[in-house]
Amino acid sequence: MSPSDGGAEPAPEAAKIPIVAVVGRPNVGKSTLVNRLIGRREAVVEDVPGVTRDRVAYDATWRGRPFTVVDTGGWEPDAHGLAARVAAQAGIAVTAADAVLLVVDATVGATDADEAVARVLQRSGKPVVLAANKVDDARGEADAAALWALGLGEPIAVSALHGRSSGDLLDAIYAALPHVADVAERPTGPRRVAIVGRPNVGKSSLLNRLAGEERAIVDPRAGTTRDPVDAVIELGSETWRVVDTAGLRRRVKEASGSEYYSSLRTAAAIEAAEVAIIVLDASAPLSEQDQRIVGMAADAGRAIVLLLNKWDLLDEDRRLQLEREIERDLARVAWAPRVNVSARTGRGIEQLAPAMRTALGGWEQRIPTGRLNAWLADVIGGTPPPVRGGRAPRVLFATQAAIRPPRVVLFTTGFLEAGYRRFLERRLRESFGFSGTPIDIGVRVKDKRTGGALG
Repeated sequence: MSPSDGGAEPAPEAAKIPIVAVVGRPNVGKSTLVNRLIGRREAVVEDVPGVTRDRVAYDATWRGRPFTVVDTGGWEPDAHGLAARVAAQAGIAVTAADAVLLVVDATVGATDADEAVARVLQRSGKPVVLAANKVDDARGEADAAALWALGLGEPIAVSALHGRSSGDLLDAIYAALPHVADVAERPTGPRRVAIVGRPNVGKSSLLNRLAGEERAIVDPRAGTTRDPVDAVIELGSETWRVVDTAGLRRRVKEASGSEYYSSLRTAAAIEAAEVAIIVLDASAPLSEQDQRIVGMAADAGRAIVLLLNKWDLLDEDRRLQLEREIERDLARVAWAPRVNVSARTGRGIEQLAPAMRTALGGWEQRIPTGRLNAWLADVIGGTPPPVRGGRAPRVLFATQAAIRPPRVVLFTTGFLEAGYRRFLERRLRESFGFSGTPIDIGVRVKDKRTGGALG
């Protein structure tokens, strides 16, 4: 038996899924072990300490029981500065968890930090499973046995890297989980939102503002967020599942190390989302990377909201310049709702929920076939398709084949130029709205030989 992925959608018992927090010192192999427990490589792993900084949740299943695994940054009780805030995130994860998995490096043995963490966990009253990691063969069993001294029960000797005894560890976690009836109910079915943008534009500050707590670590240095960090929040009398992603510096194929895997997680978060909030630093000129991220979300077919952060830092000259930059550089998503906010002060945050609802409304909008064809006849009557190859193609029929995002298919007697399709998209938006969503206009040319359509 192996752990399996529950997928992007919550399991039927999602409202009662227990939480397991994975804690331990930096670089003891927590993220590698998390990947082993969930049965897929999602947590970012790199052979340097401190790669994981926020608490990050993943879905897992064992013996038919779904549970949530929360990976945390390295926990050192006497840490200072950024390390102290990482430890604080681990502490919050323990408070919210139903069970705790403490990971210790068996090759090093119990350090003073391990003993301090063990004492904290003993006082918490939560069920604790002790994993003695990096036991790659039978010779390391004695090192694992020495961890009985932590007072947390039997240490389970495992190798996160090679998978040794991972089934035994999952059995122990399963035994430590509370019964379904004992787990507090949590919200189900919130709309999925991804916060994306370049490094240091204020994505984590925005998530913290929305969540009303320090859900993600904020630091002036770019690149603090490595994994997607999610929170279920109440905003505008509605529940949303918001994911803060790592800042994208460059194309995925140009990234390396933890940045490469962070880029993959961000791309996956966009794909799993329904609406993407693209955060732009309004106080700085728009960059090529901003345009690339906008294109990434549009190509993925997500609903889009443009969030111009740090609005409190703008003077009148910068505002005029920004309008020109948006008109020039973001013309592709001129249809996206825009909100001007300051994540630091909270200014304008109340505009975000209505903008997301507007974008999702356009994303899920459907035009009845009769109404669509009546509109099309009027538009083509005024501006027919351009002549191509000596003959003008005729548009025979149109239908909206899909939503989320909307897809309109035109059945024609000949190819329609890209420029004419863009013209139809503009007129479609003028007549029906479709605010906040890309629209895919496809053409199917009638096959003269068979009377059918060619895709």
